[in-house]
Amino acid sequence: MKEVRKRARLIYNPTSGQEIMKKNIAEVLDVLEDVGYETSAYQTTPEPFSARNEAARAAQAGFDLVIAAGGDGTINEVVNGIAPLEVRPKLAFIPVGTTNDYARALKIPMGNPIEAAKIIAKDQRIRMDIGRAYGHKYFINIAAAGTLTELTYSVPSEVKTRLGYFAYVAKGAEMLPRSQFRKVRVSHDHGVFEGRVSLVFVALTNSIGGFEKLAPDAKLDDGKFTLILVKTAKLFDMLGLLIQALKGGQHVTDVNVEYLKTSKIKLEILDKKAPFMLNLDGEYGGDTPVELEVLHHHLEFFANVEEISTDALSLEYGQASGNK
Repeated sequence: MKEVRKRARLIYNPTSGQEIMKKNIAEVLDVLEDVGYETSAYQTTPEPFSARNEAARAAQAGFDLVIAAGGDGTINEVVNGIAPLEVRPKLAFIPVGTTNDYARALKIPMGNPIEAAKIIAKDQRIRMDIGRAYGHKYFINIAAAGTLTELTYSVPSEVKTRLGYFAYVAKGAEMLPRSQFRKVRVSHDHGVFEGRVSLVFVALTNSIGGFEKLAPDAKLDDGKFTLILVKTAKLFDMLGLLIQALKGGQHVTDVNVEYLKTSKIKLEILDKKAPFMLNLDGEYGGDTPVELEVLHHHLEFFANVEEISTDALSLEYGQASGNK
């Protein structure tokens, strides 16, 4: 009887990371073939939702694995193509973008597509939580609002490619003095917060904008968001919070921070100014008001599980963890 091979679809952004995927595509395909996947590749185009549409098509065609190769934007598109479906393939990520927050959380080698592809050979998987906004938009790392959160989509793509993470640092330094207070109502599992804030972070992992301690106790699979509300807009206070965050997450107990776990959130603006723009995984997602919910264990991702701290997981995972 003829062996039925598993099928994988590699969806890659040819412009991410100074076109590093285009230079390594043959070797990556060889790695996937060696671990038992009959693999085909799709190069994304400038057309809107190119990666999302191809991910949905591959899933509906019965592919066992879909691999997103690019930055956080590419993986977000792939997730949005697959998350709404009843039958969802396994997912993997080859990070070649700018900040690669999701790759940091999953401990996947960055900037080296071949080593990242080899993570699939280890067959270690996590049933990951994802977020849903407006009932139909999905995110895997963060939803955020406030002046500083706009920097991810205010930095031109050509600057991101040339300067990488430092483009965000420079833009953040420029925007920090202009951070503004907004009066908000935030409803969550434990009640309601009403007050003035400058920043709202809703995190699914511990890596936000390249910083791995903004949500230091975030778990990847516990069905909870980490909600962070920054209750100051003063430059001195903001810098102080940043320093505390860099010192291992000490900001979470600061008087200027509201920090809690919740499975759902409703964010509303109470002043008469313009709505908050919502940042979903680094891209503009919509405006307030917005309701957010966690979809628990919704997607199964290949990850470098043995390198992930057990503090970041609520379940025990090991070899072939997705089959436990």
